[in-house]
Amino acid sequence: MTHVRRFDHIGITVADLDAATAFFVGLGLEVEGTGSVEGEFVETVCDLPGAHCQIAMLRSPGGGSRLELSSFVTPDHVAGSPEAMANELGLRNVSFEVADLQAAVDAVAADGYGLVGGIGDYEGSVRMAYVRGPEGIVVSLFEQVSRPVTSAPGSLRPDAGGAHARSCSGCTWPLG
Repeated sequence: MTHVRRFDHIGITVADLDAATAFFVGLGLEVEGTGSVEGEFVETVCDLPGAHCQIAMLRSPGGGSRLELSSFVTPDHVAGSPEAMANELGLRNVSFEVADLQAAVDAVAADGYGLVGGIGDYEGSVRMAYVRGPEGIVVSLFEQVSRPVTSAPGSLRPDAGGAHARSCSGCTWPLG
């Protein structure tokens, strides 16, 4: 029995909702709505008595899955690890395909956000960079330069149209 009907959204808790929203809107996401939630529902779901949070729901211009940014008014937020690296357990990045990687990197740099490492090029097919956004959120930006190549390192191979595929930062790889 399949329980999941669709992938709906990723939720990220932030201290400064306005700054985080501005960062993602600057990348091209659109604000779908904002609001506040408190009371029995959120207290039950989050198991936080007295919970009250502000929310901004964002979507990409083409639709699809959404990004929920939330900031707790009460109780006070608990700091995470803003310098977390890719090999630390937990949610490590949110990934977006961009039309022009360098322009996107330059735009976030103009707002004071820098690269985690550098801009990588995978065999001329994909260019990708990790940007450390507000509050340490790692945002993977990638540009599909050409169709995927026919061989890749390790046991993953770029998709040649196979039916069993998974997404790896926007690059399609078959399972096998």
